[in-house]
Amino acid sequence: MKRKYSRILAPIAFLLVVACNQPAPAPEASEVPQPTEAELIERGEYLVHVMGCHDCHSPKLMGPQGPYPDPDRLLSGHPAGTQLPPVPKDAAGWALLSMDLTAAVGPWGTSFAANLTSDESGIGNWTEEQFKRALKQGLYKGLEGSRPLLPPMPWQNYKDIKDEDAHAIFTYLKSTKPVENVVPAPVPPGA
Repeated sequence: MKRKYSRILAPIAFLLVVACNQPAPAPEASEVPQPTEAELIERGEYLVHVMGCHDCHSPKLMGPQGPYPDPDRLLSGHPAGTQLPPVPKDAAGWALLSMDLTAAVGPWGTSFAANLTSDESGIGNWTEEQFKRALKQGLYKGLEGSRPLLPPMPWQNYKDIKDEDAHAIFTYLKSTKPVENVVPAPVPPGA
């Protein structure tokens, strides 16, 4: 009698084990909950902070512990009209940063951190595709055929960023306080 039940139960137990070890079917795209705009903005703000965007794109004030981002000009890029000191002649082989860390001088010339705020002088009129192109392909204003972004912009570090993270960053940047600031064009080497 025991044997009769074991012959019946063994295949059933095997099927149950196999069925329980199968991965759950992937949810349909319509079933995957989409983040709210507030959640996207929060995620984008987090990514902007951990990716170090303020390091170059936010003008700095000098405090007792060194430079810190100017809260009135967050992510507004190199301040228009700011004069940089002349590059010392003995700076060959060096890269130099301005005191507010928004301009860099090196073999490529002088580059200025872009305005990333929601103002039209920043990314206010950019499309998300332009933003992704700038971030992932290193193209000025994300425009096809435009010049490459100059150092120290580390776009090569972001070329593999997930589209959903780029979307969250773009959503956050579009939500920022607009700061009107037309950043100067780069200066070629020796000019």
